[in-house]
Amino acid sequence: MINGIINVYKEKGFTSHDVVAKLRGILHQKKIGHTGTLDPDAVGVLPVCLGNGTRLCDMLTDTDKEYEATMLLGMTTDTQDSSGTLLSECAAELTRERIWEAVLSFAGAYDQIPPMYSAIKIQGKKLYELAREGRQVERPARRVMIHAIEILSFKYISGPEMLADREALQREDTRAAGIPFKTLPVLFPKLAVTLRVRCSKGTYIRTLCEDIGKKLGVGAAMCALTRTRSGSFTLDGARTLEQIARSVADHSFEALVCPVDAMFSSLPRVFVTEPGSRLLHNGNPLPVNVIRDGWDSLCADGEGGEPGDGARVRVYDSGGGFTAIYCYQQKSRTFKVVKMFL
Repeated sequence: MINGIINVYKEKGFTSHDVVAKLRGILHQKKIGHTGTLDPDAVGVLPVCLGNGTRLCDMLTDTDKEYEATMLLGMTTDTQDSSGTLLSECAAELTRERIWEAVLSFAGAYDQIPPMYSAIKIQGKKLYELAREGRQVERPARRVMIHAIEILSFKYISGPEMLADREALQREDTRAAGIPFKTLPVLFPKLAVTLRVRCSKGTYIRTLCEDIGKKLGVGAAMCALTRTRSGSFTLDGARTLEQIARSVADHSFEALVCPVDAMFSSLPRVFVTEPGSRLLHNGNPLPVNVIRDGWDSLCADGEGGEPGDGARVRVYDSGGGFTAIYCYQQKSRTFKVVKMFL
């Protein structure tokens, strides 16, 4: 079984579940899990956990994300992006200074109301299921954090240009980040503004775009979205499913897999003896006398000749295999399991 994390470039048209299903076929293993959903029309970084790396799924889902998104000022839709039905349209006659001011006002914490077209459950039913039934329900706002936001470009586009974009998106380039128009707006020219956003988990970028449009008084709908970073995984290191399949065929796949313990590279390492391995593999507390290597350097980082209380370490068995994260208990002079990776 392959263990670790693979940085997948999710292409347009695939759901995160589709990616997992295809990887199961490519790698011939069932134990695979993704680390957070991306809309089918969005593209970009999707870390996927393999084997015992699936124990990291929750941790990786909780990491900050970075996106590049393009919004069209001067229109709104029922889905908050260009895939939805057009609800309103107006001329976006705005200065760049005013747009910058509105965009930057969203930096920091803000209360965001999740969109109806989302997988959040209300009373046991997903919001998008209710939306497809034509129902609107009250959604409590959720506090999200916009760590950084900036404008990358401005561009005025006309109806014919949007039509050309829509036709381009219907070609075979599935890496395109654009979201096809369901209803093509043509009455007024639109202002396309591309943003870079670094944010906390659970932030809906299309909702952020709509909220910016509301603040400007002209409305907005997202028309492209690329996730450029998820935690420590970036766009440069992401590989498409086709590239992954080729790497499996030419036996170079292992080079693409990030080892599980690399996700804890800031923690010191300790190795246990053979008797300690039996305790370790059962998740039992580890007395200090079963630590074979790493104890001295761990003590050097602490005070009073021993590690600090609660100090976390990566624990490796007698064969050198990464097994678990433990923390030190000064009172009992033992290590207690935090998370196993067997």
